[in-house]
Amino acid sequence: MSDSAWMGEALELAARAEAEGEVPVGALLVRDGEVIGSGWNRTIAAHDPTAHAEILALRAAGAATSNYRLPGSTLYVTLEPCAMCVGAMIHARVERLVFGAHDPKTGAAGGRFDLLRHPAHNHVMECVGGVMAEECGEILRAFFRARR
Repeated sequence: MSDSAWMGEALELAARAEAEGEVPVGALLVRDGEVIGSGWNRTIAAHDPTAHAEILALRAAGAATSNYRLPGSTLYVTLEPCAMCVGAMIHARVERLVFGAHDPKTGAAGGRFDLLRHPAHNHVMECVGGVMAEECGEILRAFFRARR
């Protein structure tokens, strides 16, 4: 499948978050053409500030593969990850990050910060941003418009 097709699946997960009253962000981890982990924001429901879509997808993938290292994987997420999530991806040795909407406030993959390129890291991750950016951004804009 293409990056856009996988991002479409991540958008479906974002819609699940929205249906639960969570900020609509969805993520999935793919390796060898198969989803090995998925998640959507659940910080409110889980009473857990770390329950971001990316973290939940990484946890599910680790459990599914019985390994905290996830080489050869691609993480698809509808919003540019924050510093916590980028750090977790680096520790998990995710090979590739593909995100939808840029986050100029807290994005850590080139938006506000670029932790992926920090020289202290010994793991280099490929990053592609802006895949289906309009669709990914619109679900977030609509969510926040409805709350104002």
